[in-house]
Amino acid sequence: MRYDARMSGNVEEAYQRLFAAYGPQHWWPAETPFEMMVGAVLTQNTNWSNVAKALENLREEGLLDAAALHRLPAEELAELIRPAGYYRLKAGRLKRLLDLLFDRFDGSLDEMFSRSLDDLRELLLSVNGIGPETADSILLYAGKYPTFVVDTYTHRVFKRHAWIEDEADYHTLKDSIEAGLERSAPLFNEYHALLVKVGKEHCGPKPRCEGCPLQELLPPGGPHEPAPFE
Repeated sequence: MRYDARMSGNVEEAYQRLFAAYGPQHWWPAETPFEMMVGAVLTQNTNWSNVAKALENLREEGLLDAAALHRLPAEELAELIRPAGYYRLKAGRLKRLLDLLFDRFDGSLDEMFSRSLDDLRELLLSVNGIGPETADSILLYAGKYPTFVVDTYTHRVFKRHAWIEDEADYHTLKDSIEAGLERSAPLFNEYHALLVKVGKEHCGPKPRCEGCPLQELLPPGGPHEPAPFE
């Protein structure tokens, strides 16, 4: 496992400080496992308010259903999800994900989510356009698997506190965070949501450290400015 020893202790303390400051977040903002899976694809490179508009379009047409969406031509799907941006690209990704669901699991989310975490993660990553963050979002939020989702906020918070090397990639950061926590889907869900919260309020592209629950954990000299997350 790609583990950074400097994370030891910081992962748990950061969680405790964030939870004490913000409380439970009751997140991810979707109603069903299938909606969560679709939302995980749509939220790539956009914000949730745009995704919500796209999901509402699908809901109004009665298409937040695996079989109905699988039957829908890609061109029609693209127009319905236009608010989420990159709509043709995302329509193709959704259709390929649905092809996996129907080809391998006869359209059953229950059957898909009965697979082991490692096996299903590998299958999801085999779908063109489904990267680690999207795969882990599907697994954690729709499938309730204990796998941590690393996003831009996570990267920014942990690297600004100099808890991990600048060159650390997605899996290095994911493994290091998971190593410092109990392996629990509800915990990973809550922690990710709390990192999004502190990221939006304090740890944007320009840090606003005053009042941040994690301010006391900054390195001497203030926040370390990380390279962009890729």
